Amino acid sequence: MYIRHLLVVTCLAVAMSGCQSSRSGSSGGGEGYFTWVDEQGQVRHTPIPKSSGEDADEHPAVSAVSEGASSETYDDEFNLENYPDGNQLEKDGYIRPGEPQPYFTWRDAEGNFRVSYYQPDTRSAVEKGRIKPPVQLTEASIHQAGEMSGTTVLPEGADPDAMAVLGMQPDEESFFEKWSGQCCQDLDRTETEKWQRGREFAVDMDRTAPVHSFSTGVSPYRLVRLPSAETHNDFILHLRSFAKDGVFVPSVAFLDASFVPLRIVTDLVAQYDPESWHSHGYLHAYIPVFPGRGERWAVIFTRDEDLAGQTVVEGKYGPDAIPHARTGELGLSREGE
Repeated sequence: MYIRHLLVVTCLAVAMSGCQSSRSGSSGGGEGYFTWVDEQGQVRHTPIPKSSGEDADEHPAVSAVSEGASSETYDDEFNLENYPDGNQLEKDGYIRPGEPQPYFTWRDAEGNFRVSYYQPDTRSAVEKGRIKPPVQLTEASIHQAGEMSGTTVLPEGADPDAMAVLGMQPDEESFFEKWSGQCCQDLDRTETEKWQRGREFAVDMDRTAPVHSFSTGVSPYRLVRLPSAETHNDFILHLRSFAKDGVFVPSVAFLDASFVPLRIVTDLVAQYDPESWHSHGYLHAYIPVFPGRGERWAVIFTRDEDLAGQTVVEGKYGPDAIPHARTGELGLSREGE
């Protein structure tokens, strides 16, 4: 029994020695390899050559290829091929001219490898609808205390008749000073509109609205209480004016707690959204509001020059003119709510 056991151990030792010598003597036995799938879905096996410190003479072909690739890779010539425009490359999905379209591999139900090409989606988050685009404030004329009247004053000692000769008007009050001189201490405060948070609320500029003689003409108006500075230091007012037998073209004045004008917004370049199955067409504007600067009330009114005009929009059968009216329905909300 002892002799048989010794014989088995001796055979195992000889076998292991033979495997080791065979593996070390094999030309490819010392190399590893990695498996990958090509564009046609075929499984490939590529040997991993030894590092440069491990018998580099056994792989002269690999060394030659590496040197040739290095000379091409490190070409520092400044041109659009080596240094493409970054913005254009982003629009192209980071695919350089001449490069193959990106692809991914997958296995079908029968176990076969497949290749699917795809075009990278280069749209922005706004274009994909993931986030809302930033709000563009509506262009308008802003009038506030300290503004210049816009007229020219002759230097001291100049001939007073020179203004008439040059066709210049004598110095006069600014628009803000004129408008403030006729508003707003005597406005009717019995029926004010309270700000409604979290949703758009309606403001009717109908025949029941109070009327005031502003410096810009006699107009119906509505007095709206703004959110407090404690909850909104500043925000963007989204103002809509619906078109029905005409459209009310608004101007907005902002007052402090004592009903003293702080800022007047006129000449709003409002955008028009056409009528749909669920809504009338409407003009809409985005106006910044600053409760943190003392703005407590908003006065919505219209001007004589606005009433004299009309809004021309592209209708279903060509240009369509919408007359400006003294009455209308407005919608107010805080952008983002």
